[in-house]
This record gives sequence, structure tokens and C-alpha cells, in this order.
Amino acid sequence: MEQQPSNSSKMETFRLFDGNPQPGFGLNFLESPEKPFPALPPCVEILPSQVSSNVKYTVESVDIDGITLIKGRVNTKEVFAFSNLDLVPGKYEGGLKLWEGSVDLVKTLQSEMQDGKLSLAGKRVLELGCGHGLPGIFACLMGSSSVHFQDFNAEVLQSLTIPNVNANIQQKPKSIGTDMTECNTKTETRFFAGDWSEVQNILPYVRGDDCGINSDQEVGNGGGYDVILMAETVYAIYALPTLYQLLKKCLTSPHGVVYMAAKKHYFGVGGGSRRFLSIVEKDGVLASTMVAEIADGSSNLREVWKFHFK
Repeated sequence: MEQQPSNSSKMETFRLFDGNPQPGFGLNFLESPEKPFPALPPCVEILPSQVSSNVKYTVESVDIDGITLIKGRVNTKEVFAFSNLDLVPGKYEGGLKLWEGSVDLVKTLQSEMQDGKLSLAGKRVLELGCGHGLPGIFACLMGSSSVHFQDFNAEVLQSLTIPNVNANIQQKPKSIGTDMTECNTKTETRFFAGDWSEVQNILPYVRGDDCGINSDQEVGNGGGYDVILMAETVYAIYALPTLYQLLKKCLTSPHGVVYMAAKKHYFGVGGGSRRFLSIVEKDGVLASTMVAEIADGSSNLREVWKFHFK
């Protein structure tokens, strides 16, 4: 979700810091921080009209198993006033870099659709930790009725996600063939910034059971998202329980489905798909199935998992 070559084989592995960790940000902060994080930014909806005008945005294409999507490139220093960092705790969660998991997730969604295991047409979709938003953009192109994008940083949405969505919707990829659902130009796209511990308070579709729903939010059998997408969101151990609780609040019952792309282990930072899976299995509410395993040598082992209510 940062400056990145379009060839997925050249995508970088997870790197928390370049060189030595910054003062005060030792790796142990991920599990039990010695110092408190900065105050969380407010949860807000970002309107398409709020796209950044003072950040240089250039486009390039990325080929994903025959589908060519458009991704932007912006300079981290222009957006956040610092460079060469993938993550600054409480300030920046890596949303400007295109991580391998985003591409893995799009490939998996395409495969699931071709095998008749998934339909995105007419569905309400939420992408958590979206960054570039390629999985959510794919859902738009496959005819979802609404696709909502969430990222920790409003700046990521304003400088990268919204321009990416606009670029792809305005120029439908030529490789989307007639055998797939036609691009739904009427897809409702909305953008939400904030931390996973609070963002459910502003998301439009949240289940009405024990979620503290606002009166203007969807409740009852119609509440929740049909499909939740997330890629490279489970690297930080401390955030996993919060993310899991958010999924349960936002997923439609009983037929909603979550697709998660992640590395099996994030070496040096402690998280990974298996750490998240242990939380899911211990709770016993969601069933899990591994639908893809990727060992292409570009990074440590990667996986895509599917979750749904039991």
C-alpha cells in the first residue's frame, strides 16, 4: 500500500522498520506496549469529495490472473511527513503499501466465483484495513450493491483508496469478460476511517444484537455485511481480539462470509493467520476453512481463510 512495483513477485515482505527500530518503538510494543499509544484518531466517514489535492497520485496497472486492475502510487513522506516506514504505532498502519495478501485475496475471490462457491453480485461488502482497496474494487466490478472501505488512516483513504476506486470504476478493466457479472456502475461506495475498537459505531450495516447500534443503523435480520474482506490485517497480536469482535458485529447471520488473506507467521512481530485462527477456534462461534496456500518464494508462507457462522 505504498510505492510498489506492479509485478506481485516483487512485492516486499513485511518490514516494521528500516534499519534499527525508532526510539521508543521496540518490537515488544506489539504484544504488551510499555508506553501508551497515541490517542486514537476519531472515527469518521470520508466523502469522495475529500480526496487529497496536495498529494501527487500516479497510476500503474497490476495484472492478477488475467484481470488488470489500476493501483495508485503516492509518496509516504508527502502524506505523513515521514518515509521508509511500513508502520508507526497509533499513527500509520501501512495502508500506502500494496501487500502480497491483497493480490492473493483477489485471486481467491476470482477462483471462488469461477467454482460457484461465491457470488458478489448484489451483496453488501466491507473491506477492513483496505489500503489500496483492490479486493473491494474487485467486488465493485463484480456487481456488489454496496462496497464500504475501512482504513485506520483517513489520509490513506483520501490520498489512495478513493482515487483507486474512481480510476477502476471509471475505466472498467478490459479483461473483465462477458462470462463474469457486468460492472455495476451503481455500486454504493463509502469510506470510513478509524480504529477497529470504535469504527462499528459509524458503519452503516452492523448487526443489532449486543452491538450498541445507533438508531439509524441496520438491525435485525437485514443487519450486517454479506461479505467481509481483509488482507494482511492480523500482524499485530494486540489487535487480534478487537478485530475478531468487529467481524462478529459486522457479519450477516447466518449466511455471511469472511475472506482473510495473511501470512502464516509475521516473523519478528508475532501475529499471523494461525494466531488469529486460535482466537476463532477458542470462541467457537465461527467455522473456518483454508481455501488457498501460497508458497511462491516472495515471502514466508501465505494463506487465505474463509470464516462463517456455525
